[in-house]
Amino acid sequence: MTCVLDASAMIAFLRDEPGADRVAEVLASPNDRCIAHALNFCEVYYDFHRAAGREEAVQAITDLTRLGIETHDTLTPDFWQSAGDLKSLHRRVSLADCFAIALANENEAELLTSDHHEFDILKSKGICRIKFIR
Repeated sequence: MTCVLDASAMIAFLRDEPGADRVAEVLASPNDRCIAHALNFCEVYYDFHRAAGREEAVQAITDLTRLGIETHDTLTPDFWQSAGDLKSLHRRVSLADCFAIALANENEAELLTSDHHEFDILKSKGICRIKFIR
């Protein structure tokens, strides 16, 4: 199975927050492929940079990629328009999360997140397959 990790899932894992064990299970599974959009990696980067500096931010991204999370950084018109469509229809969802949703839909993947405030409504509408880590 392919899993898309949003920034909240990656940050929870790196900081050993509640839900980190669910992310660890997916990362350790030989049957799961983990991907994240570059925009979501950027969210992790700036979160760690703001909290602890550039070196910690670089290390966080290095740790995630060493664990096998693949970076999706293509910005074809079809892809970014899909993210833009989501943002225009679901205004309360961040643009970065719209990229994660578009990536999940493009890859027929399950999106891992902790963001109930943005994703509860989307899950109930069947916008994409969503798994909450906590």
